[in-house]
Amino acid sequence: MRIFAAALTAAGATAGLLAVPAAGLLAAPAAGAQSACAELGGTVDAEQTCHVHAENSTYRLDYTFPVDYPDQQALAAYLTQTRDGFVNVSEMPGSWNLPYVLDGRGTGYRTGPDGAGTRSVVFEVYENVGGAHPQTWFKAFNWDVAKKAPITFDTLFRPDTKPLDVIFPIVQKDISRQLGVDAPISAADGLDPAKYQEFALTDDSLIFYFGQGEIMPGAGGALQATVPRSAVAAMLAEPAVTQG
Repeated sequence: MRIFAAALTAAGATAGLLAVPAAGLLAAPAAGAQSACAELGGTVDAEQTCHVHAENSTYRLDYTFPVDYPDQQALAAYLTQTRDGFVNVSEMPGSWNLPYVLDGRGTGYRTGPDGAGTRSVVFEVYENVGGAHPQTWFKAFNWDVAKKAPITFDTLFRPDTKPLDVIFPIVQKDISRQLGVDAPISAADGLDPAKYQEFALTDDSLIFYFGQGEIMPGAGGALQATVPRSAVAAMLAEPAVTQG
């Protein structure tokens, strides 16, 4: 369990947790805010990227992400929960090796025209809360523009298919290529749909993301692997996810 989530559970996600101290320079979510950036107190640059920064003597936090993802509430909810848990940990009695660091960088992907296709945002999240081993993980959001609905691994493929029989060997080969050694991914992990929940869609590929220790020993670090869309095209659900 990631440390911020454990802290939320221990603290009961109290109202005091949601009200980040003024010294942290974080704005509370504004009633009726129209974007995740506004809710998080961020600023938008000329390239339509949101920047959120906050720091004090106990922590430093940075978020960056594109502002055009259709489901803004999903982004705001995840980033707010992650922020609140992290800040809570930094303020616990006995915290040491301060300031703690949380850095979440979101990358956007899209397929198809403006009124169709898909949109994706993938956050690479780095968290250092004073221990010897900082954590890096991924959180992905995918959206079907025509259906106005999120895309999950379960809805990405037709229900009568077995996509991991094709995807797992490609992922293993790609990770082995990146590491320069055969990737020690067990069949139990490589064929487990729970390991493939973080992904992005592009016109020619599916990109899968794996946090430290999620698909192979943690020494391999955070990983990603690319699967050509052509390899799984016959199994993809219709119509939005196949529009490139």
